[in-house]
Amino acid sequence: FHTGLSAYFVRIGGCDVGCHWCDVKESWNPDTHPPTPIEHIVNNASKYSDTVVVTGGEPLTWDMSPLVSALQGKGMKVHVETSGAYPLTGSWDWICLSPKKTAPPKANYYAQANELKVIVHNLNDFKWAEQHADLVGEQCQLFLQPEWSKREEMMPLIVDYVMNNPHWR
Repeated sequence: FHTGLSAYFVRIGGCDVGCHWCDVKESWNPDTHPPTPIEHIVNNASKYSDTVVVTGGEPLTWDMSPLVSALQGKGMKVHVETSGAYPLTGSWDWICLSPKKTAPPKANYYAQANELKVIVHNLNDFKWAEQHADLVGEQCQLFLQPEWSKREEMMPLIVDYVMNNPHWR
């Protein structure tokens, strides 16, 4: 939903969701990413944007409450992109739920999601997307994104799907 807007990205190391098509597999092992003090993250972010996107890996593997509170304490809007596989921690300004088949979201995410982003790798993913769309609130923005290695094949199918199902983008 916020594509193209200025934002500072914070990529959290660690993920055990294990999507075979993950484009940042180097983020999976948290031991390869040294801990960064929250103050350092907040100071860097505040230099570049008033919006921070926390992503991963899977950021909610960890308790994000201290980071979210510190960023919001400096007047920043804080967004998260998550699979929803772990408990929701932090009081987020925007929640992008991107469910994965290997670790489906916890039930409480659906009512809180501002955005549902489903990765389309094959035709079955349209059905998967609709199953999750049925669970989110009416205010939730719905997005289909082609899996990066199958973009050329899936993008025309996504365009056709959106044309026939205009509640999706």
